[in-house]
Amino acid sequence: MEKIQKVFDFLQDAGTFYLATVEGDQPRVRPYGAMLLFEGKIYIMAFGQTHATHQIAANPKAEICAFKGQTLRIECKLVEDNRPEVGHALVEKMPVLKPALGENGENGVMYYLKDATATFFKMMETVETVEF
Repeated sequence: MEKIQKVFDFLQDAGTFYLATVEGDQPRVRPYGAMLLFEGKIYIMAFGQTHATHQIAANPKAEICAFKGQTLRIECKLVEDNRPEVGHALVEKMPVLKPALGENGENGVMYYLKDATATFFKMMETVETVEF
């Protein structure tokens, strides 16, 4: 849990992270900010039926990148988990999202990071790599 907390804290402090998915043979990258630590897993949220959700459905492998004094890059699989309690926990954490997501996040798609490898970099030097 300590490793996951460290990764989550970094993402939280950075505020914005970038999610890379694949569409066919073309990489796609977009900024995200909605994240949650719930039941020992890091979750991210995508709005409804978007290009990102279709790309993740076709290929759940993704990378997440964030920067705050150093760089964090996470290789992972994204697993959909749309239980109401997960969405509700996100809108409780980030109430500004409630009008768009609904009371239990029903207008979003929640994913948790699975088989993740998170690498922290400072300039060109690898500082630490953790798996969770």
